[in-house]
Amino acid sequence: MPQLNPDPWFLIMLNIMINFSLVIQPKLMTFTSTNSPSNKTATTTKTTPWAWPWT
Repeated sequence: MPQLNPDPWFLIMLNIMINFSLVIQPKLMTFTSTNSPSNKTATTTKTTPWAWPWT
């Protein structure tokens, strides 16, 4: 069964992981988020307590 031979697949996986970590990931990390959560102000809403019928 050729699927169990790890020789070609290990090199392919290693190549993909090195490519992702050295090329693709730094390019993705340069993008900035358009909706930064640190810029938003916290809004508090006034809630009314529930009137329980048995109290």
